[in-house]
Amino acid sequence: MTSRAVQFSRFGGPEVLELVERENPQPGPGQVRVAVRAASVNPADWKVRSGAFARTDAPDHPVVPGFDVAGVVEAVGSGVTTPGVGDEVLGGASGGAYAEKAVADASAVVAKPASMSWEVAGSLGVIVSTTYRVLALLDLRPGATLVVHGASGGVGMIAAQVAASRGVTVIGTASGSHQDDVRSLGVTPVVYGEGLVERVHAITDHVDAVFDTSGKGSLADLVEIAGSADRVITIAHPDAGEHGVRFSGGGTGDPEIEGALAEAAGKIAAGFWRAPAVTTYPLEQAAQAQEDNRTGAVSGKLVLTP
Repeated sequence: MTSRAVQFSRFGGPEVLELVERENPQPGPGQVRVAVRAASVNPADWKVRSGAFARTDAPDHPVVPGFDVAGVVEAVGSGVTTPGVGDEVLGGASGGAYAEKAVADASAVVAKPASMSWEVAGSLGVIVSTTYRVLALLDLRPGATLVVHGASGGVGMIAAQVAASRGVTVIGTASGSHQDDVRSLGVTPVVYGEGLVERVHAITDHVDAVFDTSGKGSLADLVEIAGSADRVITIAHPDAGEHGVRFSGGGTGDPEIEGALAEAAGKIAAGFWRAPAVTTYPLEQAAQAQEDNRTGAVSGKLVLTP
């Protein structure tokens, strides 16, 4: 049987994305096939599509983008005992999530809380795994002070709430129009931009670490705020190496973040934490969704709904 998927066969702008009919992917050992209800768009999706990480003009085979997925399990591979057919799950796809059917490792998905919408469920995988990975690297103890740079964004929102729940004092940077949004997370807001160092120092005379989620502004300022480059981690700034700052990217299989997705989904469903706002697009508008994500034209998480 066949189903629809978005793919690209050469690197380039959003125009290289095409909606095609393809044979349904089959789950291998340890995998499940998911009937996709929602799949979010992340910066890595359009960076890969653009060829930013490639050394050739085209991939070896058509690529279906997308990591985050939420949907209903409809087939399981050998060795899979859980989840089972009919279970509602969320997590990470291994065969591309911009599709009506996607394959995922059984270990990479968790049960979707019944009260959680498909759109929110499909938006969580990357931002949760990124948050837990970086916080594990920073290894903060209760009572420490963390600056989350870009606290109104997807990763920033989750990071601020997870850190605060662990007894860390959090200062979150955001634009002037998002100060109330950051404050509602239970953290201290501060406006980013010129003068950031002075504004943070007016709040506290000691910062233990900085988590840069936005990649915008001066890394030198963030290093000054933290006191040394080794206490700053960025997931987005292109000049990290020039400042001696650690860049952290990729990976959901780190032992430090095992159980992270189930914990975060449970906290959000129970109303203890907030998830970013979601804007949905049909699968046919995947190119527009990627471009809106790249330019920042739409805030919050952008989610495809096949």
